[in-house]
Amino acid sequence: MGRCAFTLVLAAVFWAAALPLARAADMPVDLELILAVDVSRSMDIDEQQLQRDGYVAALTHPEVLDAITQGRHGRIALSYVEWAGPDTQYKVVDWRVIDGPDSAKAFAGSLAQAPIQRFRGTSISNSLAFVAPQFDHNGYEAKRRVIDVSGDGPNNMGIPIEAVREPIVAAGITINGLPIMIKQMTGFAAIPNLDDYYEDCVIGGFGAFLVVVHSADQFAEAIRRKLVLEIAGREPQIIPAAAVASGDRMDCLIGEKLREQWMRE
Repeated sequence: MGRCAFTLVLAAVFWAAALPLARAADMPVDLELILAVDVSRSMDIDEQQLQRDGYVAALTHPEVLDAITQGRHGRIALSYVEWAGPDTQYKVVDWRVIDGPDSAKAFAGSLAQAPIQRFRGTSISNSLAFVAPQFDHNGYEAKRRVIDVSGDGPNNMGIPIEAVREPIVAAGITINGLPIMIKQMTGFAAIPNLDDYYEDCVIGGFGAFLVVVHSADQFAEAIRRKLVLEIAGREPQIIPAAAVASGDRMDCLIGEKLREQWMRE
C-alpha cells in the first residue's frame, strides 16, 4: 500500500475513534443514510439512467414514505453521493430531512435535475473513505447510520477495500450493497460473481445485507425494496453466496490483481 493510501487509512482509523463525541444539538432522526452510487464508465449510459430514475422514483414511492413516517421520529436524513475512481467522489444532493411527500419530492427533484456524469475507475474503498466522515457534524443524530453502496464491479483502484471497511464498521456504521449484474461484463476487472464479492468484501456492520439487480426491469423495484428495508431496519432473508457458504473466502484484492494483469499485458 502506497504512502498516500496508508495516510488515508490512518486518517479513517483516527476518525472512527473520534466518532462517539457528543452531538447533543443535532436533530434526532430515525436513520442517517448515504446513497453512494457508482458512475464509473463500466456503467453504460442506459444503466446510469436506469439507476438515477430508480432512485428518483423510489424516494417518492408510497412504500418508502410509509417506512419513513412510521419510524419513532417520522423522518430520516439522506444524502446522495456519486463516485468512480480514487479521486472522483462528489455530493449530488447534500444532507436533507425526508419527513413526508413534500420533502421527498424536493429531494427527488434535485436529484433528477442533476446531470448524469461518467468517470474512469472503480474505487469502492475511496468512496467509502470519502462518505463515512460525512456522518460527523452533519446536523443529525440517529441510532442507525447506513452507507448504501451500488456498483457493477470490484474495487480495482485506491485503498484496499478491507482496510477501509473495518474502521467504518468498527465505528458502528452499516454498509449495505446493491451489486448490479445486468450485463455480462467484458472489461479487464470483470468478475462473474460480483454478488459474492459484495457479500464477502464490501458489506458489513449490524444487519448488513445486499440486494442484487439481475435485469434492467428489476432496477427500480430493487432500489425501492432496499430503501424500505434500510429505513424500516428490517433485514431480508439472504441466501449466503456460494463462496461464503462453502467456507472459501472471496479474494478481496481480485479487482486490483486483474488490473495489474491487464497493465502488464
